[in-house]
Amino acid sequence: MRVKAQLAMVMNLDKCIGCHTCSIPCKHVWTNRAGAEYMWFNNVESKPGIGYPKRWEDQSIHRGGWQAQDGRLSLRAGGRATRLAKIFHNPDLPPLDAYYEPWTYDYEKLISSPPSTHQPSTRPKSLITGENMRISWGPNWEDDLAGLSATAAGDVNFEGLEYQTYLQFKRVFLFYLPRLCEHCLNPACVASCPSGALYKRDEDGIVLVDQERCRGWRYCVSGCPYKKVYFNWKTGRSEKCIFCYPRIEAGLPTMCAESCVGRIRSIGVLLYDADQLKDAASRRVERDLYPAQTAMFLDPHDPEVQAAARSSGIPETYLEAAKASPVYKLAVTWRLAFPPHPEFRTLPMIWYVPPLSPLLPAVDPAASGAGLLDAMRIPVTYLANLLTAGDEVPIRSALRRLLALRAYMRSVRVDGKPDHRMLEDAAMTVPMAEDMYRLLALSKYRERYVIPTVRREETEDLYCLRGTVGFPEGV
Repeated sequence: MRVKAQLAMVMNLDKCIGCHTCSIPCKHVWTNRAGAEYMWFNNVESKPGIGYPKRWEDQSIHRGGWQAQDGRLSLRAGGRATRLAKIFHNPDLPPLDAYYEPWTYDYEKLISSPPSTHQPSTRPKSLITGENMRISWGPNWEDDLAGLSATAAGDVNFEGLEYQTYLQFKRVFLFYLPRLCEHCLNPACVASCPSGALYKRDEDGIVLVDQERCRGWRYCVSGCPYKKVYFNWKTGRSEKCIFCYPRIEAGLPTMCAESCVGRIRSIGVLLYDADQLKDAASRRVERDLYPAQTAMFLDPHDPEVQAAARSSGIPETYLEAAKASPVYKLAVTWRLAFPPHPEFRTLPMIWYVPPLSPLLPAVDPAASGAGLLDAMRIPVTYLANLLTAGDEVPIRSALRRLLALRAYMRSVRVDGKPDHRMLEDAAMTVPMAEDMYRLLALSKYRERYVIPTVRREETEDLYCLRGTVGFPEGV
């Protein structure tokens, strides 16, 4: 058993209101410079839709992520040797139009225009060419289902469904999907880089780009199936979400989590067995990928796991944080959260609690169990295609537990007569329901964000390190 620690995030889609308050501080702090105008390390998409960049989920176009053939794992678009042989040819790279061409306006004209009978106006100008342009796409062009009649056919999550049916007024559905870098356990971007500029931090699993080593080949952009690595057209370097690691090292949550109005995000530590990684990502059947990844996570309360973690160099602060991790409860203990598109085989670590939704008008008032789930406006098949590689069983189990929790708390708070029947049907106990309700609805700051800090004197010999960090010779 080779124990590793990974910082992970869970987002409760049932509480996301699509306000983009998470995206704005991230944008202002990390991508507020020339060449990064079109970058959104965190963005919120409306589902259904093809997202940002266009059709990022369709790997028949982009060939991102991994594939398993004969028990062997390989990059869908070829490994480093293949990339080096075709170093100047990257046909899988999304064009700028798949994102959007950044633009600005001549605001001075609005202020300095002479008196006129008409209100002054300005045309959008490209920040890249400086020429006038016509805006035809943006980071959330499909906001609240705008233009879905033209783009819905490209949403791969409609597989097994007749998408035209869900564009009708009485059947249409909507939920929001916040996205950031998945900081995967098996990142395809790291494996795709010919210069080795991308790396995964050993202490917390955050994936970063070494700007000094990056040569701008952009294979990391095409290799990432979630399209969360960007190319800075001015510096010629790749950039991506850094999980706000300067804040994380101080025990603070990421900017997107700190500013979230709906309090939908939880951050915590997961311990996993790195020896199982290859087997978990190489499962032949795609529907086996989610349970295989979940089986990698170790119980932080198990004395054997704790001993193995200490022998692997995991600090005590991480072990204590793992015991109180809200992510472990949501993803492993209660099985309420799921990874997006596990079929990409990158083992992503930003997970989602599926949203509950209103019932269709024609539902039977006496419906319960599976009948109630099938009467929800958001199809279970759609959620399964998004979160569990098409396997509806874990999605139905999670939704059934969320429904049981809602019904039980209503019986307690409104009716004043606790009704335990739905809890029993969902294999839940009263303490579990109360703990679940506390975390999902009432949790305080330190309950949602259990982030360890590491004192370097506990893990490194600072006396020897001191002599290596002075000014270079000749300065």
